[in-house]
Amino acid sequence: MTDEPAVDSAGTGPADTVSVTRAIAAPPERVWGLITDLPRMGEWSPENTGGRWLGGASGPALGAQFRGTNRAGWRRWSTLVTVTTWLPVAEFGFDVTAAGLGVARWSYSIQPAGGGCVVTETFADRRGKLLRASGKLLSGAVERGEHNRVGMEATLAALAAAAEG
Repeated sequence: MTDEPAVDSAGTGPADTVSVTRAIAAPPERVWGLITDLPRMGEWSPENTGGRWLGGASGPALGAQFRGTNRAGWRRWSTLVTVTTWLPVAEFGFDVTAAGLGVARWSYSIQPAGGGCVVTETFADRRGKLLRASGKLLSGAVERGEHNRVGMEATLAALAAAAEG
């Protein structure tokens, strides 16, 4: 397995969709457990700082909600996450909203490969004109797609280190 991520932000869907793929030398079940443990996502993500499950949920399940916390420099914000895809050890996805407005859809695909797996993380921008226009002010990211691509590469590298360690 390679340690280098393969980045594909062209030809994978709408212009506002970015995907990053990385081979991880760890069993898919271990990687799945890390990806779906949203309170720990802050351990791997350069922007997300974790969060907590809401409404009595103690972990991910279809329809479960999560309050995510994020930071970029001095900026801090929270989002509401709703799990939309739940196919154990294969697909995990969630929609993100802020102040009742659509922000993004994040998804993870895990494919077994040679004793390890290949993980694809995908970001689909769902912001309307208002959030797009205020994006730099709110989060500091000038170009959200490129910003997230770099963050996704870092997230998958840190996730791989945790899963392989």
